[in-house]
Amino acid sequence: MVSRRLRLLFLLPAVLVVAAGAAVQPFHGVRQASASPLDKIDQRLRGHISGTLQLEAAAGSPQAQARTRGSNYYPVNDDGCQVSIGNNVKVNQNCLNVADSSLQGRSQAQNETSIAVDPNDPRHLVASYNDYRRGDGTCGTSYSLDGGRNWIDSTTPNGFSSGAKFGGVAREYWHAGGDTSVAWDTRGNAYLSCQVFNRGGPPVTNNPDLSSAFLVFRSTANNGASWNFPGRYVALANDVAATGALFEDKQLMTVDNHVASPFRDRVYVTWTEFTATTAYIYGSYSNDYGEHFSDKVLVSSATSLCQFPVSKNGGCDNNQFSQPFTAPDGTLYVVWSNYNTVDLAPKKPGPARFQVLMAASKDGGVTYSAPRKIASYYELPDCPTYQGGANPGRACVPEKGSTTNSIFRATNYPSGGVNPANPKQVVVSIGSYINQTSYEGNGCVPTGTDPVSTGGLYTGVKTAGACHNAILTTVSNDAGATFTGTNTDPRQLSVATTAPGQKTTDQWFQWLDFFRDGRVAISYYDRQYGDDEVTGYSDFSLSTSRNLAGYDVRRVTSGSMLKGVRRLIQSETDPDFHVRADFLDALRQLPKYGLSFDICIRHDQLARAIGGPVLDAVGLDQERILGVVPHAVVIIAVLDADHGVRLEHGLVDLVHARLLVRVKPQPVTDEFAREIIQIFADEAITALKAFTAGEARLEP
Repeated sequence: MVSRRLRLLFLLPAVLVVAAGAAVQPFHGVRQASASPLDKIDQRLRGHISGTLQLEAAAGSPQAQARTRGSNYYPVNDDGCQVSIGNNVKVNQNCLNVADSSLQGRSQAQNETSIAVDPNDPRHLVASYNDYRRGDGTCGTSYSLDGGRNWIDSTTPNGFSSGAKFGGVAREYWHAGGDTSVAWDTRGNAYLSCQVFNRGGPPVTNNPDLSSAFLVFRSTANNGASWNFPGRYVALANDVAATGALFEDKQLMTVDNHVASPFRDRVYVTWTEFTATTAYIYGSYSNDYGEHFSDKVLVSSATSLCQFPVSKNGGCDNNQFSQPFTAPDGTLYVVWSNYNTVDLAPKKPGPARFQVLMAASKDGGVTYSAPRKIASYYELPDCPTYQGGANPGRACVPEKGSTTNSIFRATNYPSGGVNPANPKQVVVSIGSYINQTSYEGNGCVPTGTDPVSTGGLYTGVKTAGACHNAILTTVSNDAGATFTGTNTDPRQLSVATTAPGQKTTDQWFQWLDFFRDGRVAISYYDRQYGDDEVTGYSDFSLSTSRNLAGYDVRRVTSGSMLKGVRRLIQSETDPDFHVRADFLDALRQLPKYGLSFDICIRHDQLARAIGGPVLDAVGLDQERILGVVPHAVVIIAVLDADHGVRLEHGLVDLVHARLLVRVKPQPVTDEFAREIIQIFADEAITALKAFTAGEARLEP
């Protein structure tokens, strides 16, 4: 059953979770704790642990870089902080919290989104996401009753669940959660799958518990407005003793919402179970609307396709990113990435060519067929190799040129579905760094695999027109018996990213679903627009096709990725840093390019920044200053004798000359409330001058 519709394929991981969202900036590095319980897992497996689990286990800050806007901080009405950017609608309705500089993103960000449509009423939608509003990550949810035009937040009651299997206690409390997915059944119930886990001991916490679990919540008859409590266990790993021997990770859920299916409304969850030396795919099901789940069943059984097991006699023991989906006849398909195609034991493994495997169940998830290969693909590049050592142990999507801005964790994986107009047709999409237009003839040569991240090593990664990621498709027209990609090299496999600008730019993080009439829709991140490929910024596109031969590619994001610049300058010692003539000259160029930016200063710098001496120095009157920067965010580090350095947020709308800066312990006076002159650091001034002179692009 089609659970996601065309206009709803566009939830983006960003601080503002936006349907058909705004363009997203590159994420920057996370400061990692000195040790992590994940270190106990074999390094050949560790590179595929989900970003949510790795981030929370290491107590890092979520990598959030989206711009703050006035209506995202000050509520415009009783409904909170609604934000629309063109036709794009903000999903999470909260107002932005204020976080200390060491915890930026914590209490603020949402990412890794999921969305589903009620098959009985397309006006009803439910969305979920990793939600950091409480500081820790948790499973956030929102719902819409008018086809996505307006959204309301709901609260997932996942602070604790039954502790009976954790030493016989009443409650097992959870530090964090995420990796969500949502789905509907045929009777109007919505379901939420939520991963929960504990971080386990110093340096993050004094609680040694390393337990993890998957919970499913049901929203009965109110369209995602509330959820049952407590969540029902799908699987759990009791590690109160902090052995680090087992992690449950990266679950995805689907519901068989085909009315004629013999397994109608059965809830399926698949996931990866990490031990120190294995990463197997398991599945479980519920046939009573998510109240109880079956014992786990191994999905990734041994096959000769898995030539290089991590553990002795491990078979297909290095897997991640499973996705379950169903056909109208009740067949359950599960696809996933398998990494047993490369021997990762040598210091210099061969090229990062991995495979997509599929298993099917004809009996409602009780048993599964042996895995079959449906495609090969090449992994994204190892991040530290090409991005100045950043984000070790992970692959990423490097931008072209000498800069190293794009360092957020990324990977290639499969996403599939069954054509409702032709149930024998199964289509699976995969990202691949080697493809029809990125190969040796273009100067993109696969040379090896990093054994820790399993990211690829290539020549041409930073060269324009050489390497780039593309979205491929492998197709079965006989209900999964055979696939076009099984024996086809990725260099010849069909591509869904067919726009002219996509032949030399990166597309990744795709998702696939079908319209009821049989058209396929694939959404993905896309760098074909503007300067994305060299700045490391990202847009979003959608490819649709009626025949899987030609694709209509549409841009989803509504504007340029370059919104402005943020710079922290509270540590500057020069009292005249922000009144220099070269800065002010550069500042006057901003409106020409539609740019805004943020400042972060100390409260004792504020008078110098907005006081009379600045106005006198630059000879600007109030009317001229109002035209310098239309909107901006001011972040003031406040010195507080009792609490040390704190941060206060204020929003300044220069169009209406409305000063909303809060300053403590000093009160806001008329002298402080004249106007704001924004501040650049040396690097930003130089970059802006070069940019306006046409010599270089502005770096964030």
